[in-house]
Formats: sequence, C-alpha cells, structure tokens
Amino acid sequence: MSEALGRLAPFDDEGNLRVVVETPRGATVKIDYDAAHAVFAVARALPLGVAYPYDWGFIPGTRGEDGDPLDALVLHEASTYPGVVLSCRALGMVALTQRGRGRARERNNRIIALPTFNDRLGDVQDHTRLPPRMREEIEQFFATATFFTGKDVKLEGWRSAKAAEAFIRTSRG
Repeated sequence: MSEALGRLAPFDDEGNLRVVVETPRGATVKIDYDAAHAVFAVARALPLGVAYPYDWGFIPGTRGEDGDPLDALVLHEASTYPGVVLSCRALGMVALTQRGRGRARERNNRIIALPTFNDRLGDVQDHTRLPPRMREEIEQFFATATFFTGKDVKLEGWRSAKAAEAFIRTSRG
C-alpha cells in the first residue's frame, strides 16, 4: 500500500470502521488497489449487465486468508471515487468461501457496512434490519460478479455486526 494507506488502522480514534473505496457504486469493472505502484487499476470487467450496487473496497490494516485486505461493501445511495476513505460501522458480514483455479478453498468474507454520515436507512445496527430482498440481492451480486473468474464461490450465510467486528479485529495485518 502507499505509505499513507499502509499506516491507516482498521478503526479510527472514535472506533469507526475505515473502508478505502476501490470500485465505486455503478462501476461495471472491478478496480483494485495496486500497492506496489500506489495506483488504482482495472482488474477485470464484470459480466454483461452487472454493476456494483454500492461502493466496494477494503479495510486497511487487515489481511484475509487470500493475503489481501478484508473486503467491504458500503451501503449508501451515492457513489464516491477510488481512494476515498469512508468512516463506517459494520452491519454484518456475508460469510463465503471460494476456490481459485487449482487452489484450495479459502475463506473470503465480505463485510457489509454503513457510512456514519448516512441516515437514510435509519438506525439500522445489524444486517437483520435490512430488507430481506436487499440481503438476497447482495448475495446474488457476490455470486454473479465472480461468475467467469473460476473462483467457485459458496455463500455460507450472514453473520452479525458483532461477528463482523470480531473477524476484522482478528484479521489485523
């Protein structure tokens, strides 16, 4: 990561979760942060007709089983830009595993977060307060967005906000 992004902790001084946006809402390509060159680059196109439903990014200062920072989907109506750091709170986590071509199955959970500035969803504190259809559509997005990658994604259900925060704290890089 760039020196500045590399110094960021997963949580700020107030205890809010930090998410660095890689791919903004509405994008039809996946954008990844290239830490070696400190740039954001297009990784791949999504399948036809598929776009990111919300801002997508990573939690700085963490490391998942795949060696990358933990992934996060940030629920809000606006789209931001690659490199923007959003102050959030975790609503929960979609537990999933995936297998790359010729590789063993690995955990690659997705943290679901809400920006601290967003009050359109009211006082939602946990994923169980999200509309069931919204949760189903998020699950479907995760399956569809990786369809042509050969990752063989298996959704294992939703976990609570507490479980998400515990997962983040145990995944500090």
